[in-house]
Amino acid sequence: MNASYAIPNTASRPGVLADVLPGERVRDVALVIGGAGLMALLAQVSIAVDPSPVPITGQTLGVGLIGATLGMRRGAASLLLYVLMGLFLPVYSEGASGWSTVWSASGGYLLGFILAAAVVGRLAELGQDRKVATAALAFVVGQLIVFVPGVIGVKLATDQDWGWSIHYGFTVFIFGGLVKAAIGAAVLPSAWRLVRRIEHSPTQGDNN
Repeated sequence: MNASYAIPNTASRPGVLADVLPGERVRDVALVIGGAGLMALLAQVSIAVDPSPVPITGQTLGVGLIGATLGMRRGAASLLLYVLMGLFLPVYSEGASGWSTVWSASGGYLLGFILAAAVVGRLAELGQDRKVATAALAFVVGQLIVFVPGVIGVKLATDQDWGWSIHYGFTVFIFGGLVKAAIGAAVLPSAWRLVRRIEHSPTQGDNN
């Protein structure tokens, strides 16, 4: 008896890392839920940056990883599910939940998460997550997309001027954003190299 298993060939289409997993609908549902769960965990990695009304969290790293690995539609769906979960469960940063968080200074970032996951996911579908330079650029683009509605939300919630809102809603997070982009640039191409190595390895079987 000859038993073997091979990862599906993704070389013929611009797939993302999640596409190497078997299954379709069940797989996709599990991935979307898993991505939302990962965001909920990373949201609890929180460092206050006074007097900014929003902390440094692991969420923008999660957005990039989820978008790149799941692709545009699944990535956006996963982040949308996370935002919806937070209306009822304490999964937002620092265990927050409810509409009060959505309408707070953090609300713009929540919207930005969904948009950024879609854009990063699309870039990954085009193969931009397979090289270090383009993966880093995709992460930077994704984080910029998060910060645009984020800064607007900070301005509306705090009624501070634009200079204050940009500084404490964006500038103070630049260094952390670059670190997260570097992590993404290291992890994603490495994952693709592993996938290619497995795809091209000789098929292993048991003869009984």
